[in-house]
Amino acid sequence: MSEDDLDWVSDREAELHPFPWSRGNFADALAAGYASWIMHEAGRPIGYSIVLGVLDEAHLLNISVVRDAQGQGRGARLLAHLFAEARHSGAREFFLEVRPSNQSALALYNRSGFIEIGRRKGYYPATDGREDAIVMKASL
Repeated sequence: MSEDDLDWVSDREAELHPFPWSRGNFADALAAGYASWIMHEAGRPIGYSIVLGVLDEAHLLNISVVRDAQGQGRGARLLAHLFAEARHSGAREFFLEVRPSNQSALALYNRSGFIEIGRRKGYYPATDGREDAIVMKASL
């Protein structure tokens, strides 16, 4: 991902999530040097991700696939790429937070070897207040 991608990414983020990251959030991630990826297929961008690496850990901050490309294994392929990149960077564990209401993401993460290790109460904004986060970990 580069600065040239930020308009596309922030537009997709707004389409995909009720509480999206802002363009500034993505710009800050790039400026901070976080691993930032755009997934392409047939010459068009179809997904994106942001990963924070710290010592021997990787933390998935954002992963998304455009609606018309969902449900076809692309999220799993993007996540597999992130695992390989994290291993290459020396990570031994991969962490993430996910909304309990995001059943498709939970299914992907469970299939990919993540296990629940905790909860963060009221972590996410929600239409009716706050929603917990499920904290998950996968060994690399």
